[in-house]
Amino acid sequence: MKLLSVNLGRPEAVPYTEQPDGVTGIDKRPADGPVRVAAPGPDGASGLAGDAVCETRHHGGDDQAVYAMAREDLDAWERTLGRPLTNGMFGENLTTEGIDVSGALIGEHWAVGPEVVLEVTSGRIPCRTFQGHLGEKGWVKRFTERGAPGAYFRVVRPGEIRAGDAVRIVHRPDHEVTVALQFRAVTTERALLPRLLAASGALHPEALAKARTYVEKYGTAQTV
Repeated sequence: MKLLSVNLGRPEAVPYTEQPDGVTGIDKRPADGPVRVAAPGPDGASGLAGDAVCETRHHGGDDQAVYAMAREDLDAWERTLGRPLTNGMFGENLTTEGIDVSGALIGEHWAVGPEVVLEVTSGRIPCRTFQGHLGEKGWVKRFTERGAPGAYFRVVRPGEIRAGDAVRIVHRPDHEVTVALQFRAVTTERALLPRLLAASGALHPEALAKARTYVEKYGTAQTV
């Protein structure tokens, strides 16, 4: 299990983003050397030095400091779309090999390289900017239906990472709430929301709030 690339984006003006200034950093490209990773703070943007997150209302901050996507999922989308997808094309900071990213458990810890430790918090919710960047009709729906969103992380221990670094899973929590399950619960299968409470200590606050609201309204009887 390793990093194929560490990807950074620069602010770029585009016609398809809802960001007030009309700029986005979604077009991320592999970095040539080491990249510093640290928690950006609750009101910060990216956890990677030199990376732009322009729409901070819905992206970035401590609970979405780093975004990873499996190269295997990009390859699957290449076959579906009939076009090449380079590392970073989905706006991911980390393109991995040999890891089921969407199958990771919420709260799972990854050691990346010799220094950095990351904690899984949630899956990535597709947005208008993502669809505009890909230029694929109905992309938000298609991406959601596949249910392999990649994972967001918070930074547990800062440091430097680079392409080729090994990735080791150093902690697995005692529950069964995967990124894929969390994603389905907050998008297409809301009856799954009560199950997210098993991961409440590590779950992204927005997802946790949705789960608690659902349970307050409906209880847990509709859990599937």
